[in-house]
Amino acid sequence: MEFHRPFKLYFVLSALFLTFLILAELTGSKWIQSFGFTMTIGVIPFPVTFIVTDLLNEYYGRRGVRYLTIVGMGMIVFAYFLIQLDLGIPAVSNSPVDDHSFQTVFANSGRVIAGSVVAYLLGQLLDIQVFHFLRMRTKNRFIWLRATGSTIISQLLDSYVVIFIAYFGQYEFETLNKISSTNFLYKLGIAIAITPVIYLAHSLIERYLGEDAKKLSERALKEGKEYQQPFPG
Repeated sequence: MEFHRPFKLYFVLSALFLTFLILAELTGSKWIQSFGFTMTIGVIPFPVTFIVTDLLNEYYGRRGVRYLTIVGMGMIVFAYFLIQLDLGIPAVSNSPVDDHSFQTVFANSGRVIAGSVVAYLLGQLLDIQVFHFLRMRTKNRFIWLRATGSTIISQLLDSYVVIFIAYFGQYEFETLNKISSTNFLYKLGIAIAITPVIYLAHSLIERYLGEDAKKLSERALKEGKEYQQPFPG
């Protein structure tokens, strides 16, 4: 069976998105300091998800991104249940990682993942809406505006929701607010900094897909609310 290039591209972008999404969720319980500011280490994998979301919005429309959003949410929940299963299995005496160390890291991830499911779903749906709103209003011009604008607005919501759900009651409000603000400012800076990368990705995709790139982009723009065929053959 031969797979067409639009399908291959969607598959690769989806794999990248899900990989970095799960990494962000599983590592989100670790806090780090950068230039004197405290934030979660989960912000490191997120730039890749920004780029992939924008590319999927651009070429596969709302339906393509919503489908991956649902799959991503399912994978986060699945990861949570796997962690709970692993926590209940005792380590052998000579295990390189003992039960206490394993639970210290991953037991805390459960609440982080719970908060992430809510924040992720709200953020992704908002990103989709803002992206296509800006795309329609600018008549498919200014890639940087719809890519950066949708990311900034969605991550403003995501940055606060995930921290407050994951750690509310464990830390003071001021601490949570500070970490949420730092996470958002970091993501804001990254969203602006990766703009050239998004243009480069567009160029590479258009070279790879050829005429299909234009067809996909036009269909995503024309249909607006619903993308009927994410894998044209």
